[in-house]
Amino acid sequence: MSETVLTIIELDNYPEEVVARAAWLARLMNCDLELLLCDPTTSFLSEVFIISSEVRDLAKDIEEAQKTTLLDLAKTAESSGLKVITHISHERPVADGIISRAMDLEPMFVVKGTHYHSPAERATFADTDWQLMKKLDYPLWFVKPVDWKDKPVIVAAVDPTHEKDRAARLDRLIVETAQSLASACNGRVELVHTYQRLVEIGSRAMKTFKPVKLPIDELDKKIRDEHRKALDAFASETGVADKHVHQLPGRAHELLPTFAKTHGASLMVMGALSRGGIARRYIGNTAARVLDHLPCDVLVVSAAAD
Repeated sequence: MSETVLTIIELDNYPEEVVARAAWLARLMNCDLELLLCDPTTSFLSEVFIISSEVRDLAKDIEEAQKTTLLDLAKTAESSGLKVITHISHERPVADGIISRAMDLEPMFVVKGTHYHSPAERATFADTDWQLMKKLDYPLWFVKPVDWKDKPVIVAAVDPTHEKDRAARLDRLIVETAQSLASACNGRVELVHTYQRLVEIGSRAMKTFKPVKLPIDELDKKIRDEHRKALDAFASETGVADKHVHQLPGRAHELLPTFAKTHGASLMVMGALSRGGIARRYIGNTAARVLDHLPCDVLVVSAAAD
């Protein structure tokens, strides 16, 4: 792994904020900064059936504008003492160009802006963000256009009830990543775990099953206690103090954005699991459903397949 933060520049994803966050991270981790401007516009133009002189001139103007924009962003980062390298990718799909460069560079982090995704994008996972979460093997930091605090609150979202070793390792990686960042920037880690109560599963669970009615309250308490026991053991193992450990009953995609807002979070660290075959990575409904709604940056870390 190289000592580099790979920063994805997309002109429609507030590039100034993305570079500012990436530069902060590079200084924090004592890394170099690489800016990769991704814009497939000229590749579209090259596929025009009849290439006129006007189209060639337009493509040239676009490329010059891209170089100027990238140079301006690089100068801003260099002014803070960073070593900055720049590249431009016209590859389509955009995610393929990013992944290709990341495989060559092996960066410490990949930093990218994110925007609201339509229901169609979320349903098909066709968007660049989803493709990167599915395929990228490096920590992926999504930047939101929000102010970054001097002493950030970093939320580690985990599920310590995992029975499989790889999922358990992913939870440890989530917390270790959050702790490492918090330690470097004088931040604070909040550990959060959500679980779904039995009474929320639906009205079917409340029906009477002859000849015995389900003891919903008793079962619900047992579920809560088992989750809490696993969470407390995990917190102890990873060195998180009790006052920073939170268990919330309900649906994760509904609770996590509220939790982040209430605690003034600057970053939420979440996980993705790699698989072999066609389904290379299970992102999980949680990460996919909360990305748009979290009021803070999101860092997705992955656990490689065994």
